[in-house]
Amino acid sequence: MIPEIQIPSIVVTILQVILAFSGAFLLALWLSLIIWTFRDARARSRDVFAILLATLMVVIFGPLGLVLYFLLRPPVTLAELYERSLEEEALLQDIEERPRCPGCSRLTNEAWVVCPDCHTKLKANCPNCNNILELHWNLCPFCTTAVDTPSINDDHHHDEPGDVVTVEPVENTRPYEPIISPPLDDTRPHLPQTSQA
Repeated sequence: MIPEIQIPSIVVTILQVILAFSGAFLLALWLSLIIWTFRDARARSRDVFAILLATLMVVIFGPLGLVLYFLLRPPVTLAELYERSLEEEALLQDIEERPRCPGCSRLTNEAWVVCPDCHTKLKANCPNCNNILELHWNLCPFCTTAVDTPSINDDHHHDEPGDVVTVEPVENTRPYEPIISPPLDDTRPHLPQTSQA
């Protein structure tokens, strides 16, 4: 006759407690996976159907559903996409807003007074404090001195054909007008001007 093995009641109680805690932990882990999947899917997609499908996969299949979700989920969140689009927009705006020379369309520096390529005047100096001013300003913001805006009259005159054109200094040029001295062509004879009645 086989003797009956009697398990002490304290061991049975300990096993029941361990099983209860294990079951509660697994249930909490399963619920946590469901909640995490829902939040992560909502952060990565605006499609309600995709969010519900991802959550249902974890509800039905548990950890295997989570593995499937990891394989199918979008690689970036909506917040990361938004930040990336803001960075791209800022870069494009920076490229578009960089100042260009009105004479030759070359990218210029904010501190340049004259374009080094075509010699177009880009800024002016205040006659009182010598700070750099924009050409369209009629008042110095640094010392509140009134600044005369350059006139638009033409001061390059030729008395006779063949005279050498003198180029005025850069400080006195008109706004946005390139200072270009025409080449002298000594090979062509100069014809006298005839008066027509």
